[in-house]
Amino acid sequence: MTANDTAFAGDIPDIYDSYLVPLIFTHYADDLAQRVASHPVHDVLETAAGSGVVTRALAPLLSRDARYVVTDLNPPMLDRACAIQGEDSRITWQPADALALPFEDQSFDAVCCQFGAMFFPDRVRGYAEARRVLRPDGRFLFNIWDGIEHNEFAQVVTEVASTLLPATPPHFLARTPHGHGYPERIRAELEQAGFRQIVIDKVTATSRAPDPSHPAIAYVRGTPMYGEIAPHGEAMVRRIIEAATEEIRARFGTGAVKAKMQGYVITAS
Repeated sequence: MTANDTAFAGDIPDIYDSYLVPLIFTHYADDLAQRVASHPVHDVLETAAGSGVVTRALAPLLSRDARYVVTDLNPPMLDRACAIQGEDSRITWQPADALALPFEDQSFDAVCCQFGAMFFPDRVRGYAEARRVLRPDGRFLFNIWDGIEHNEFAQVVTEVASTLLPATPPHFLARTPHGHGYPERIRAELEQAGFRQIVIDKVTATSRAPDPSHPAIAYVRGTPMYGEIAPHGEAMVRRIIEAATEEIRARFGTGAVKAKMQGYVITAS
């Protein structure tokens, strides 16, 4: 992982939420929220909340007197999440590093994290922090993308961008979001962090977009992939989006398009 891989700033939060969230995150957010709420919980911590798609799915499922602390390393993403969520006295928004949580031991019933663990510089440390702030019967619920070959839109955009930039191919998507989908490694890291009960479910779903340009814009402008491409100039950014759009159209059709996406959902206690 490079320093660029955690840079969700500038226009990225808005494009991320407008394009990427409906493309790939909403399905998994609803799934994760249901899993968190399937057990009685009062105090919930969300780490790496991004633009708040899980927050929007989970908050309506919590009790009226719940305490829901929503955190992210990037304040611009958290600002976007807070603005969309609207007023809710149960929710506290707080910038925080998932590897150094500013909370007391055993203070939450559940910790959840939607597709954030891949960005942890030290996943074992991040998992250990989640365990530290959980009560003895608490649960850590999170998800991780499978390899890029199982996530078709991401793979197409990466292939196109790499073809147009052969000397410096942008590998952010393959390297970071889709670079850690190995169940046995996930299990081993959780065990190293002190978890003993671990359930890992593979969840395959369908990514849907209103037109072929939507996934191209989502990945190129709505993720840190943009930081790899932008130094080559705005003309190259547009060229990659246009070429990826054409490739998606060729593979998946015109009009509304759909493709496979796949990840792992983990429950640890």
